[in-house]
Amino acid sequence: MSKFYEKVAYHDVEEDIQSQKSMDKWIFGLLLIVIGFVPLIVLGSVIEVQSPLITNISTLMGGEKGDLFTHYKALVVVIITVLATLLFMAKILFMNGRIRKTKLNYAIGAFAVIIVLSTIFSPNITIALHGQYNRSDGAISWLCYLALFFIAMNIEYPKKVVKYVTYAFTPLTIINFIIISFNFTGNDLLQHGWMNKLVTLFLPGDVNLSEGSHLVGTLNHGNYMSGMFAIIATMFLVNSIVSKNMLDKISSFVLSILSILIVLMSLSTSGFLTMVVMLPIILWIAFKHDKKMFALGQVIVFCIASVAGVHVLAKENAKVWDESFGFFISSNPYQEESISFNSDIFNWDNRVYAADAQFELPAPAESGVGAGSGRVYIWSYIIDLVKDRPMLGYGLDTLIYNFPHNNKDARANLETQEVIVDKPHNMYLGILYGTGIIGFVAFLALILIVVGRSLKAVLNGKTGTIVLAVATLAFLCQAVFNDTLPGTAAPLFIILGIMQKKGSEDLTSEHIDEV
Repeated sequence: MSKFYEKVAYHDVEEDIQSQKSMDKWIFGLLLIVIGFVPLIVLGSVIEVQSPLITNISTLMGGEKGDLFTHYKALVVVIITVLATLLFMAKILFMNGRIRKTKLNYAIGAFAVIIVLSTIFSPNITIALHGQYNRSDGAISWLCYLALFFIAMNIEYPKKVVKYVTYAFTPLTIINFIIISFNFTGNDLLQHGWMNKLVTLFLPGDVNLSEGSHLVGTLNHGNYMSGMFAIIATMFLVNSIVSKNMLDKISSFVLSILSILIVLMSLSTSGFLTMVVMLPIILWIAFKHDKKMFALGQVIVFCIASVAGVHVLAKENAKVWDESFGFFISSNPYQEESISFNSDIFNWDNRVYAADAQFELPAPAESGVGAGSGRVYIWSYIIDLVKDRPMLGYGLDTLIYNFPHNNKDARANLETQEVIVDKPHNMYLGILYGTGIIGFVAFLALILIVVGRSLKAVLNGKTGTIVLAVATLAFLCQAVFNDTLPGTAAPLFIILGIMQKKGSEDLTSEHIDEV
């Protein structure tokens, strides 16, 4: 009788293992959809916005607002997160699945709780929950990022997981290269009827795109395009270095070139700076490679192609230089010198005389751009805001309704005092502002664990994990200059999760080998 029960128990275990593998495949398929498909969604939507402010500034007013890039991305992320969570819970509850024991669980749990609390106590609860209508980066989206991250680090993957991830980014790279090339050369795709019809497919019949709309890529803005494709360029270049398959080497290298060209055409410095910061890590990986000279040659060719790209593109638009090498070199060799006029002949004193007293009106600050394209100015005011609500912050993605717009310093840092600051341009400060010091500490703990494991993967040189590790580090690097959105953060938090899973497996296998 005991042997019979042993056979039944063994059969149940085997059945659970097979069921877990099948469930993991389904979950991984959903994660790949988020990575490869969600960033491509560009569909117009009309949203009813309830503004917490009474103002005559149109950007801050309520009413019907149009969005092209974010609403449906966020919607798909929520749907896939719910589906993946249900499948994952079924695996845990009914298939004897297990959750990894790691310090990350405490950091993720604590951060999720603080997001909920910061939303409940936010002065703008509805905005903090959903985010701004054209960003959708509120509590719901962030809880989705954390859920996808947690699920990704708790499922099993096929041996070719890195190849599947890079394949998922391939259509995104090619499509965005085509779109941004048309835009950069003055032939924007939104001016073509078929593209206009495609992106307005779900809009009401009486709603059209505003005149002058243009399409830089499938992400909201050049800043996000620049940051995202710097990550992708890094990932493809390292994959080209470490891959043993020649076809994979060639295709990854070509895609890395396309990605860096997208970075340059995005006309935003964040991606270029990310590549500069990541270059020493890439050189280290190449130097540690078995075929050192060939790997270093790949990096050199990539750098030469990037410099050539700057030269060719800057001849078309001198701002390419300003947003790349211009960060380090003030003079622009591609900028035509403008004829300067002697301003003294037009200089009339702006004075008023009353009785015998003389009054001079204060001169407004000269128009200019502050350090970091105005980011340092924005960050300094965000720090001041945090001082007023230090514990739980204001709620995620509510900055536009709390930032001190139209102040005297705006003109000198943002070119004009009419600029409305709607985002922090920094993921970390966005978390600090949105969830306060408590949330920031929990998030920082999560990030430090992720960075530690990623650096270990780079130093250990594991072929599969190292590609995910550099993508993780590049993401966290560019986050100093950019904030998050569903189309960028959701795929990248999945990569962070996969990295933690694969990284822990590599460390475990090394320990077993040593024993």
